[in-house]
Amino acid sequence: MPKIHSSSIVVPGAELAADVEVGPFCTVGPNVKMGAGNKLISHVVIDGHTTIGSNNTFFQFSSIGAVPQDLKYKGENTELIIGNHNLIRECVTLNLGTVQGGGKTVLGDHNLLMAYVHMGHDSVVGNHVIMANATSLAGHVIVEDYANIGGMTGITQFLRVGTNSFVGGQSLVDRDIPPFAVVVGQRPCEVKGANIIGMRRKGYKADAITAVNESLKLWKRTDVAREQCLLEIETQYGDFPEVKQLVQFIRKSESGCLR
Repeated sequence: MPKIHSSSIVVPGAELAADVEVGPFCTVGPNVKMGAGNKLISHVVIDGHTTIGSNNTFFQFSSIGAVPQDLKYKGENTELIIGNHNLIRECVTLNLGTVQGGGKTVLGDHNLLMAYVHMGHDSVVGNHVIMANATSLAGHVIVEDYANIGGMTGITQFLRVGTNSFVGGQSLVDRDIPPFAVVVGQRPCEVKGANIIGMRRKGYKADAITAVNESLKLWKRTDVAREQCLLEIETQYGDFPEVKQLVQFIRKSESGCLR
């Protein structure tokens, strides 16, 4: 049987694996499903149609599966899906999806969401992502694997954060972030170069890191047309899979990419 503190409320209908630990003053709603190894430290609220994988830890005052902060939401049975091995720190808010956005908010595996992070409705966060304190994702944001987002950063609606990118703290992001890029700033938020340290830590080869860095230097030239930049990047560094990934990301961008 789950270990549930006497001061906590688990509403009938909730499905908790046998080794789930629910600390003091928590509330778990009737449509919540939790897999093995999950821990609620204290004062955690989990509600809505929320499905949680295994071995996640929820720290005090986190609010999980609350209704979207969207006036179009009219009580539909939308979802929040959380994977495995995530650390959800103090006062994090993860909202349900909306019908208009596909009905699902999704958090993958092995992520660290530091205190006061907000993940808005219909956002999708991949795996091994770090979001530092008070990072806020507006609705419909996609964050790809291994992205690292600095504290007090805001990311506006319908944007994509590319894999292995790094966002400096207190940035305001209003366009897509290319993969492998370091970006920082507020109006404008700008590409500063490649995430060299992050790529080294992930085992990328030196020549690939150099090719990505040089490609981003070419991309940063705002006086050169977008397609001309991409053609030059492909001509000089197109043999590298990482550069192909970068160019493909930029070409698919619907909101435009930071430069």
